[in-house]
Amino acid sequence: MAHDLRVSVRSVQRWRRAWSQNGPRALASKGPASLPLLSDELFAVLERELAKGPVAHGWPDQTWTLSRIKTLIGRRFHKSYTVQGVAALLKRHGWSCQVPARRALERDEAAVAGWVKETWPSVEEPWRRSTPGSSSRTKPDSR
Repeated sequence: MAHDLRVSVRSVQRWRRAWSQNGPRALASKGPASLPLLSDELFAVLERELAKGPVAHGWPDQTWTLSRIKTLIGRRFHKSYTVQGVAALLKRHGWSCQVPARRALERDEAAVAGWVKETWPSVEEPWRRSTPGSSSRTKPDSR
């Protein structure tokens, strides 16, 4: 059963003991393990800051990224989030990722094609080593 639930056998034993002692009430969720770092009031302040745009906060363009929002939260509220924590915070408050529906009108397809053909091969690293190597850090190449 533990394998089916992808939990440890010890967790199943603990749940069974709690259920046998106090019934289904004992298995009810007690809520999140910790309180959110930003309250609803502080999140409203964050939304106002986000509405000002990234340029108002010192970034060179008008693109909000999770990393930039994480930095803004640290600067403005002195609270530390991970990038994944910022994504969860925004999702919890109804925000979603925005991806452009179409390419920019200014896009120059000829310039892009030329860059991909001429510049990218010199930038991209080869998939395999051109010479035989060794998987050992201490031994020299074996072939």
